[in-house]
Amino acid sequence: MRYDYLIVGAGLYGAVFAHELKKAGSSCLVIDKREHIAGNVYTENMSGINVHMYGAHIFHTSNKRVWQYVGQFAEFNNYINSPVAVYGDELYNLPFNMNTFHGLWGVKTPEQARRKLDEEIASARELLGDGEPANLEQQALRLVGRDIYEKLIKGYTEKQWGRDCTDLPAFIIRRLPVRFTYDNNYFNDRYQGIPMGGYTGIVEKLLDGIPVRLGCSYKEFMAECEAKGSEADTFAKILYTGMIDEFYDYRFGELEYRTLKFETEMLTGVENYQGNAVVNYTERQIPYTRIIEHKHFEYAKSPDTVITKEYPGKWSKGDEPYYPVNDERNSALYEKYKELADSERDIIFGGRLGQYKYYDMDKVIEAALDAADKEIEGLM
Repeated sequence: MRYDYLIVGAGLYGAVFAHELKKAGSSCLVIDKREHIAGNVYTENMSGINVHMYGAHIFHTSNKRVWQYVGQFAEFNNYINSPVAVYGDELYNLPFNMNTFHGLWGVKTPEQARRKLDEEIASARELLGDGEPANLEQQALRLVGRDIYEKLIKGYTEKQWGRDCTDLPAFIIRRLPVRFTYDNNYFNDRYQGIPMGGYTGIVEKLLDGIPVRLGCSYKEFMAECEAKGSEADTFAKILYTGMIDEFYDYRFGELEYRTLKFETEMLTGVENYQGNAVVNYTERQIPYTRIIEHKHFEYAKSPDTVITKEYPGKWSKGDEPYYPVNDERNSALYEKYKELADSERDIIFGGRLGQYKYYDMDKVIEAALDAADKEIEGLM
């Protein structure tokens, strides 16, 4: 069969693009190397709890178009992300706010908190001098001082990146927002929530009526097409949401990523394990960065609970790439691949792997809608 578009990847970007092109009258075939749709936002029901199988995904946006768009496919609850940080026997609220400052220093008013924070920053700057920060540690100390850095930033960041903060570039932390209010809402966006019933249902509706083939990578599919010859499916254009360096057979070398491994456990007969959906562990010697208790995302009424520990690690071929490492070396390497991609007439690269860029979910949807709009405009 002849299709207008082959869409490689059944995650949010590919699903939104396919949905919009189908509405405009184009035919699409979607393939994905995984055995399920929805990419990293895939959720699976366990004992009445929708489990985020690839880490916590909290939808938040200030883009009204995107909020209204996802609202077509799911009803969202009023979940507010309010993570807790554990440092030894101490508990702190995130993001950095008056509850955090009270826990750290015993202050009660914004004026007291500002004064103490200013003292911390002044002390750090006195030690470091006036030059440009040489690494992430120096940058963080200049922004929030030693107490917050040592207890809430250092260990967590070193686990995430697999390197000491003194070996990480300063630009990774451009700013560290602090709030002088008793507000534990992690995000500043106007709209926030979790889709009731899980994210997989959203992607199912986006792909309704569109043929999808799972468990098939792009290379496998293309090899099959070549073997079938004139009997193979054909397509005019490709949307590719996989790794851009892999697409070009690592012509200029491998881009670097960070990966995650998930340890998910059903706790039968345990109604409430930690009392919060997200609890971060900020000491470096604890190998996981956080524990997710999934039932709290949708306030599930289950006698059991499901928890997931997240372990960051160095990516190598065969691992799932999660976070691009946008340092100078990798950014320069990506530009070489982007130059190749820009020269393609019938291939579109999209998503965090195709564009080597970290996207929040709302930005993925926004970018996919923009790409679809551009294609549809070109068809008119």
